[in-house]
Amino acid sequence: SSPGSSDPAVSGVRTALLGTLWVIAITVLFAFPVGVGAAIYLEEYATASRFNKLIETNIRNLAGVPSIIYGLLGLAILVRTLEFATQGRTILSAGLTLGLLILPVIIINSQEALRSVPSSIREASYGVGATKWQTIWNQVLPAAMPGILTGTILAMSRAVGETAPLIVIGASTFIVSDPSNPFAKFTALPIQIYQWTARPQSEF
Repeated sequence: SSPGSSDPAVSGVRTALLGTLWVIAITVLFAFPVGVGAAIYLEEYATASRFNKLIETNIRNLAGVPSIIYGLLGLAILVRTLEFATQGRTILSAGLTLGLLILPVIIINSQEALRSVPSSIREASYGVGATKWQTIWNQVLPAAMPGILTGTILAMSRAVGETAPLIVIGASTFIVSDPSNPFAKFTALPIQIYQWTARPQSEF
């Protein structure tokens, strides 16, 4: 419950824990709606064209890209190019970078969940006069939601443990002030643990 300190007897993880919660909140707010929306488009609306197949192939390839590459992408675009919007090395930059990292995983899992909904549910909905969007919103999404949420939780568990992208983006290795907004400087639990293991005191 106490902030970080150079004295291991009084050092705590509060600052790092709050930083992690802020980053993950922004990651979910960005990645979940975008990922589910992309999955709905690819599964329900996209035609079997060569362009859409290329998009699907690239999404599956992006799921296997090392996390450090996303860190470099976040550094180049979010921290430097869009510094006027993100204010540089902040929680917002970290959250959006981790959002990009888990976006392919959420899209793939959401597609599989939507695909597993029986076609008879769609046909019954069309049979009583529902439009395509009414069918997706009222029938298909609720039926697929358990699978979508499972995929999202698995993706979030990956994001929580990531250290490399946060180091590249510029998370502080030692900070004692609690983050209070998305534009604050921050540290995260993986960074804090890494910093402690690098210290010479055996207590850490």
